Amino acid sequence: MQTAADGQFHATTILMVRKDGRTVIGGDGQVSLGQTVIKGNARKVRRLAKGAVIGGFAGATADAFTLFERLEAKLDQFPGQLMRACVELAKDWRTDRYLRRLEAMMLVADQNIGLLLSGTGDVLEPEAIHGTSIMAIGSGGNYALAAARALADSTHDAEEIVRRSLAIAADICVYTNGNLVIETLENA
Repeated sequence: MQTAADGQFHATTILMVRKDGRTVIGGDGQVSLGQTVIKGNARKVRRLAKGAVIGGFAGATADAFTLFERLEAKLDQFPGQLMRACVELAKDWRTDRYLRRLEAMMLVADQNIGLLLSGTGDVLEPEAIHGTSIMAIGSGGNYALAAARALADSTHDAEEIVRRSLAIAADICVYTNGNLVIETLENA
């Protein structure tokens, strides 16, 4: 859900870390409606394209599922070309009257690249810090991002960085819980 006042998506934290040949996307399971937790174990991170792509979403659930379906179709149209599929989805998302109203953001990755997709037409690749690429979205995204950046040059692997960072975000953000879903890919 997005509020006009602050422009923030509430009800989740999604974090992507690419380090030492692995890409990990993790997210919490909380779904909130206003001040109430409606569900604590939602699955906002999933595999796409027969397991070759992982993705996580922040925002309205129905909107995110629509975007996952559209991304799957683009991946079928452009197999093995995540960047191209995402750019084509972003074009549709930006220009299609129905899709333009969708309130969600996505982090997606395959073995070669990780990307952030937004309804404003953004397809962004993370910047590497200490040899580690990190991106986060959602209401607790900045907390998870800060924690992951602090851990980037540690001896922790990508999955441990995601787990620790999401735990920190869950301790700070009221729209994030500790019920995590983590998916991992080995990089090319």
